[in-house]
Amino acid sequence: MRDTRRLGALGFAIAAGASLALALGLTACENVATYTQSSLVRVIDASYNAPAFDAIVEDVTLASNMGEGTISPYGTLTASSNALIKLVEHATPTTTLLSTNGTILAGKQHTILITDNGASGTGYTVNILEDQSTEAAGGHSAFRFINESAKITTGVDIYVVPSGSTLANAIAVYSSLTSGNITGYITFQSQTVTIYITAAGSTTTTYAKQSFSLTGGEVYTVLLSDTQLTSNPAITVSYATDNGTIN
Repeated sequence: MRDTRRLGALGFAIAAGASLALALGLTACENVATYTQSSLVRVIDASYNAPAFDAIVEDVTLASNMGEGTISPYGTLTASSNALIKLVEHATPTTTLLSTNGTILAGKQHTILITDNGASGTGYTVNILEDQSTEAAGGHSAFRFINESAKITTGVDIYVVPSGSTLANAIAVYSSLTSGNITGYITFQSQTVTIYITAAGSTTTTYAKQSFSLTGGEVYTVLLSDTQLTSNPAITVSYATDNGTIN
């Protein structure tokens, strides 16, 4: 009988230990289940009217002293379905230029694109874009184009011309991209290329060109905006890489 009681006590101890381990295991699972992956967010200033501003999202200053045509680095944010986005004057931070809300998805990369609100003439518009967060396929590169040229109203064609070839022999990768519109990601074989921005339907009127030495995997966003001091070239090309690392 004495041995039976000892085994019974031992059994209760094992059962209690198993219950505790199960409880800890469930708690660990619950912690994993509630983990929210962060997001990478940057800002592109495509506004001709805005003064230098700071971009603040969920009380985090993502970009400071932004000017037209600039692209900020990515910053890390917690995902939110109702993220507060504010633009304040850099010189006078108490002056709010814009306040709105938007969705920041977990585990994604986003660009907050700031443009002029043509309807009001003095206001600004916020668009939240989802960026490609993975490398382009092996031996390929991917480019996305944002046309914010206000002066060229008839649209532009985009050519990717390999080294050793000519614009006259090239085929447009995108035709008639009008102001305020954005292409999807355009993928092509990686090599040294020159990207030409021309008048829609023409290979003789070039608004801008930019060369890239591509080795594979690159992902870029390219902003097209009006030059401020010259008529030739008529468009300024600004660009930044998209495929960052999300923790």
